[in-house]
Amino acid sequence: MSQIDLDPNSDVPLYKQLAESVRTLVDRGAIERGERLPATRELAGLLGLNRTTVSAAYAMLEQSGLLEGHVGRGSFIAKSDRPLALTSLAARSIDWEHLLPPLESLSVPARKISISFASSCPAGEAFPLAEFRRLSKEVIDSPEAAQILQLGSPHGYPPLRRYLLENALAAGMVLPGDDLIVTNGCQQALDLIARLFFNGNGRGVVIEDPVYRGVVRVFARAGATVLSVPLDESGIDLNALQELIHQHRPRLLVVTPSFQNPTGATLPLERRKRLVDLAQRHGLVLVENDICSELRYEGKSLPTLKQLDESGSTILLRSYSKISFPGLRVGWAIAPRPVIARMAEAKQTSDLHSDQLSQAVLLRFAESGELARHLDLTRRVGAERLSSILRCCARYLPAGSRFTRPEGGMSLWVDLPAPFTAETLLSRVEQRGVDFLPGNFFSVQRSHPRALRLSFGGLSPDQISRGMQILGEAAASEPAAALEPVAASV
Repeated sequence: MSQIDLDPNSDVPLYKQLAESVRTLVDRGAIERGERLPATRELAGLLGLNRTTVSAAYAMLEQSGLLEGHVGRGSFIAKSDRPLALTSLAARSIDWEHLLPPLESLSVPARKISISFASSCPAGEAFPLAEFRRLSKEVIDSPEAAQILQLGSPHGYPPLRRYLLENALAAGMVLPGDDLIVTNGCQQALDLIARLFFNGNGRGVVIEDPVYRGVVRVFARAGATVLSVPLDESGIDLNALQELIHQHRPRLLVVTPSFQNPTGATLPLERRKRLVDLAQRHGLVLVENDICSELRYEGKSLPTLKQLDESGSTILLRSYSKISFPGLRVGWAIAPRPVIARMAEAKQTSDLHSDQLSQAVLLRFAESGELARHLDLTRRVGAERLSSILRCCARYLPAGSRFTRPEGGMSLWVDLPAPFTAETLLSRVEQRGVDFLPGNFFSVQRSHPRALRLSFGGLSPDQISRGMQILGEAAASEPAAALEPVAASV
């Protein structure tokens, strides 16, 4: 399969090029009849393609009669050609690649990854599964189970909404005119907000740069004009933000004040106050993405923007995903009642309502005290892992590297010195079973070729140490890399 040569700039879709290349190799005898082809994931990795592209090519070859799929065994070149030609099949088929928008996903690594700094997730081994199973059974065995399994409100499971509102009210996060909606994680809340405020109207939304890619996508696809503001070691640059507001008069600002993804930066109190004041003076809607503030391992807790904002200009997004079970997808938004009403209307159109069983189980998990115990354990484990990766950054990163020093969260940001690039380093460490996300994955309008995000929440200290050692050894293999003490970090 090394003889396959694809042209990403061609008008011919990649899956068609791949299918034609395989047929050509069979015709030449380079691939023999009856030979087994690599699995789709394996070939995607070898060619640097998306797995769905390879699957589409295999499906095309199978429909043409050249390829035969056998469950549990794989895909094999047919021992004899069936009369249906590949070209005639293509002429009758829908051209899905041209009909659908392009995919936006990372290519599949060619090798198996054993230590991944790419995934920002909590420690799975710390999940209290025995308690969760017990509480789930209690919910399912309860008299309310039949009602829980019925259709529910787009606002969320009423007992969970009451619990969340009461806690938010006690914390000073709810104004008299506020309401709450339960969403499928913060990502759905962002999507609903994007549809409400933009809907193809081209108004401006301000986001941080670098930032989690899901934020960029959701607003760009809603038709917003995406504007970005750089970050420094203390979060979003307010001077740059003020200049951008004067130039473009945006409608909305999305910001993560605590342990920002990907940098780990946290806005200090005075900058939070200035940000709230700036938004109020310019009529800017603040969307506060507050999913990691409870994962503080050291230092003093800071008020949310919602707590500081007495004007009601802030929409607060929170989630159980980072502090309990990411797979349950239970988040919520607190905002003025007119905003929540319209989010509920949009949510009902999208998915009717969030899964009530997950909401009921998480409510039982919280009310039982297990959530508080789990969060305490998560903080202890997180503190240990943060300490481990900071030590390893100082020990293994090449001289001249700079890295953030968050006091919580799950990720930190590294800037490599010249001549290093994150993409080159990634290609080297992948060969040894390690990966991370390059800085350009989080770029909005600014390039970050020498930067990378290291997520440590899901790795043990031993894995962190081994992975960072491999990263350091890969960097040291560069001729220009000098093994001197790491420069002072930002």
